[in-house]
Amino acid sequence: MIQAAPITLREANAFVEQFHRHSGRTSRDGGKFAIAAEVDGMIVGVAIVGRPISRLIGQDRFAGEVLRTCVSPDAPRNVNSFLYGACWRAWRAMGGRRLVTYTLQLESGESLRGAGWKVLAETKGSTSGWDRKGRRREWKPIYGQQKLRWEMVV
Repeated sequence: MIQAAPITLREANAFVEQFHRHSGRTSRDGGKFAIAAEVDGMIVGVAIVGRPISRLIGQDRFAGEVLRTCVSPDAPRNVNSFLYGACWRAWRAMGGRRLVTYTLQLESGESLRGAGWKVLAETKGSTSGWDRKGRRREWKPIYGQQKLRWEMVV
């Protein structure tokens, strides 16, 4: 049986660094909370929710973004859906009204659909990344891939 458990952002990021397929840890300044999924007392997945990366969505204090979900290779089925659902319930309990996340276009999105999320938009990949004068950012190949934006709204 999968159960939610509290976890610090630091611990969740360490889990992400160990198991995530294509993304590393999240930025510390954007994190709001993290949730762990446990089976028999062992952490098998984590989710990190933070401030939306999109500056247009990020202006709304009632909006959040699931920045990462990550499950271990030996996690049972549905852990990712469980985490997306837990994030939405926690965000709603905090007064949040909108939660977004992104998947690579080549990912199925099965876990999001299973948790009741809907696709709202398609985003273009960026060849230049988000590097700006006064705000340097190292470009990574994942920035160039098209993504789908998923959303839960009150």
